[in-house]
Amino acid sequence: MYPPAVPAPLRPIRGLGTAAVVMLIVDSVVDLIAAGISAQRATLIESFISDGESFDLADAEASDQLYAVSGVVEFLVYVATAVVFLVWLFRARANAESLSPWPHRRAKPWLIFGWGVPIVSLWFPKQIMDDIWTSSKPGVIARIGSLATAPRSGLIWAWWLTWLLSTWVSQLVSRSLTRADELPDMRDAAAFDVVANALSILAAALAIAVVLMITRLQEDRRDVMAQQPFPAMGPR
Repeated sequence: MYPPAVPAPLRPIRGLGTAAVVMLIVDSVVDLIAAGISAQRATLIESFISDGESFDLADAEASDQLYAVSGVVEFLVYVATAVVFLVWLFRARANAESLSPWPHRRAKPWLIFGWGVPIVSLWFPKQIMDDIWTSSKPGVIARIGSLATAPRSGLIWAWWLTWLLSTWVSQLVSRSLTRADELPDMRDAAAFDVVANALSILAAALAIAVVLMITRLQEDRRDVMAQQPFPAMGPR
């Protein structure tokens, strides 16, 4: 008789989860400030359209500079947040693989490429997160035949749909800014930017909830596994 296989130990994830949450909060604060700048820009352009004679050109130049700087800051903070989130995601996926007897539906490279490859980016990241959640939640594995047939989390659904919507609106804003030659077009693009920032903040809030949920589940499982004695090596 061979002894049961010792399960692979789970790696700590709380620190990475905290870092991901902090960066998502920072990204949300930057988006909130950017939304205020965009709203101010839209109001300024509207006032110029309504009464160009009383418009202060210095205010317009200051608004243009502030809007450009906010866009650069948004991009840099977004990239930093994405990197930290992906580091957490790789650790969560590694732990989830140790917890699940079933293979995950997407290979590890898709944890990065799944966000940018056209078409498959509409559902690959959600499938990856679904499998991590299913593997991490105690009691679910015993009731399913594969990760593909597991029940889905409403929280992950809400996060993913909000993320897709915010991404679509952000792309719409980028196209609008590229084609905006007239003042009404610039005003509308700035107004759409406010909506895009609001959706990004909502998506970040839901992402924080997902990170906290999976982090807590895996840390709880890690504590339970640490308290269980390994099976003794018996005679073969």
